[in-house]
Amino acid sequence: MHHRLGVLLAGLAAAAVAIASPRAGESSSRVADRVAARGAGAGATAAGQAAAGSAADVAQLMQAAHGVAPVLCALAADAVWNYGWRGGWDDAPVSPIVTPTRAADRELRQRKLTAAEVTLLVGDLGDADACVRELSVRLLGRHGGDTVTSALLERLGAPDQDLRALAALGLGFVRSARAVEPLIHALHDAYAGARANAAWALGRLDDGRGVAALLPVARDDDPMVREAATIALGKLDSTSAVPTLVRVLRDDQAAQVRRAAAWALGQLEAKEAVEVLVAALRQDRAPSVREMAAWALGEVGEKTAGAGEGLMAALRRDSSDAVRETAAWALGELEDREATEALGEALGREKSSRVRGTMSWALGQLQPRAAPRSLIDALVDHEEDVRLKAAWALSEIGDSLAVPAIRDALRRETNDHVRKAQVRALLHSGERSRAALNELLDSKDPEVREAAVLGLAGQRSANPWPWPWPRPRPIP
Repeated sequence: MHHRLGVLLAGLAAAAVAIASPRAGESSSRVADRVAARGAGAGATAAGQAAAGSAADVAQLMQAAHGVAPVLCALAADAVWNYGWRGGWDDAPVSPIVTPTRAADRELRQRKLTAAEVTLLVGDLGDADACVRELSVRLLGRHGGDTVTSALLERLGAPDQDLRALAALGLGFVRSARAVEPLIHALHDAYAGARANAAWALGRLDDGRGVAALLPVARDDDPMVREAATIALGKLDSTSAVPTLVRVLRDDQAAQVRRAAAWALGQLEAKEAVEVLVAALRQDRAPSVREMAAWALGEVGEKTAGAGEGLMAALRRDSSDAVRETAAWALGELEDREATEALGEALGREKSSRVRGTMSWALGQLQPRAAPRSLIDALVDHEEDVRLKAAWALSEIGDSLAVPAIRDALRRETNDHVRKAQVRALLHSGERSRAALNELLDSKDPEVREAAVLGLAGQRSANPWPWPWPRPRPIP
């Protein structure tokens, strides 16, 4: 029973995300790594990766769900529904498990634990069953308070290495200032899991004392620990960490650690790191690192010749869809019109619809004086998302020479959402033909008719309508 609970709770949300939303060009092993990285503590990375890998087997998950207690099944179902962010406030009125347990689940989420429950959960931190330990530390972490903090600090020095790692995980949840110095001491623990979780927890505590302690941990023998320390340095928002992060990105042997360093440099908006980020984008052998380097260049926001050239080179030549898409996003973020030609050429030959969509968005961000031919051609792309973003981009550019193509695309378009974007593009590009606008008055969509009325009255549109955002939001 407990084993099946562990599989269900640890893997169900991860499996849904891994199955439903792999990134373009992403392998199944990379999906598992990414999902596992969303787990609470870096010390759980290996276990999380194993759970994500097994969770990808839907049949195994469904078998594990048989006979699970309703309240636990409801928590798992809620987690799989967008990581629980939607909660239940917009859920359907009736479902097999969630509806009967909703009141109890809501009470459990909202109320504080009693002293007896805290005592029970503290004892369960040492339970032999991993699922019990997992639920215990998370419930205690959400409850917080001095009693919980004291219990976790006591276990941070326990003889059992797994209990020490679990205590560091809990202290990261609680985020008490009392934990800073003990966690710094735990960075020297003999067990890598405890060191990694201590580094992760320090990154959540937002206390400057952690920075100096974490810098040498970026040289730890274990890549899991180095990765946790690197991410924590990015979260602590101290420019004193930049030289260490630059070294890690340039020299570390583990791709996941270099990726974390690129992310941290982007988080810190470290302008002095542009050169090493460009080098990583051009030369790193791991696509995941190149993707994050491109993202970081967009976050740094430094319009240097080196940054633009590096991103445009990745746009043209990188073999990874994710890298090309993120490079396009970064160029759009930099809003450097010198990238217009490169984006237009790349859009014309790009095979991935996801990348074409983001390239179209980026061209709208740049707002060049004239719309590239490939962007106009994207109005009739076979993918709705690309057509939507192309229309949005053309509305931002406002090129009157695109009006005939927009008009033709609008006549053929069957998707209402895309049609709204095309109407906006038509008006923003200078369409004033009464015949064309009168034709729009016959639309079954009231928003399209409204736009036509506004156009006939001499206004461009009432609101920006579709505002597509690019997908690349890589996390370490």
